[in-house]
Amino acid sequence: MKDLSLYMLDLAQNSVRAGAHHLVIEVDCQPEADCLSFSLADDGSGMDEATLKRVQDPFYTTRTTRKVGLGLPLLRMAAEMTGGHMDIESTLGVGTTVTAVFHAGHIDCPPLGDVAATISLLAQGLPEHMDFTYIHRTRQGEFRFDTAEIRSILGPEVPLSEPEVARWVKEYVEEGETRVQCAHGEEKRTQDIGGVKS
Repeated sequence: MKDLSLYMLDLAQNSVRAGAHHLVIEVDCQPEADCLSFSLADDGSGMDEATLKRVQDPFYTTRTTRKVGLGLPLLRMAAEMTGGHMDIESTLGVGTTVTAVFHAGHIDCPPLGDVAATISLLAQGLPEHMDFTYIHRTRQGEFRFDTAEIRSILGPEVPLSEPEVARWVKEYVEEGETRVQCAHGEEKRTQDIGGVKS
């Protein structure tokens, strides 16, 4: 996986399988501190210590559709390739939080990718009992998307999976992402590669 948006999709699916009622996805971009943090926190079934150790093994998975679970090990590797790190905190019956921290200016720092398409896809596939909040913070401000708010506006008769709703969600997130856009090191990497300092 090359983009953070793909990790969002993969790890959010873990939260759905864990029976979470709420998921919070946060991206915090601080290029002045050379830091990009990415976290997912859910209130799902959580894990005991033994399972917590196993889920970081690329050859362990709870899925029946494929033999390996690569999301967490790949995210850890991506963070460590930039000199960053990944942490997992989980309590059985309470939930799980995954946090990855990247050095934003590193050439291997992954781009955000198509976050709008990912958020729209997640919203379409949400179980009825589940909501999620997406928060993106940068120097330009904060963008927040919350499915519970959208559902309260639409009412129970209009599902998030409705094609028109899905299109609106994608456009809304695109506008929000543009407003708080953060290159998280793109400019610095271009300067380093070109050997030119601004």
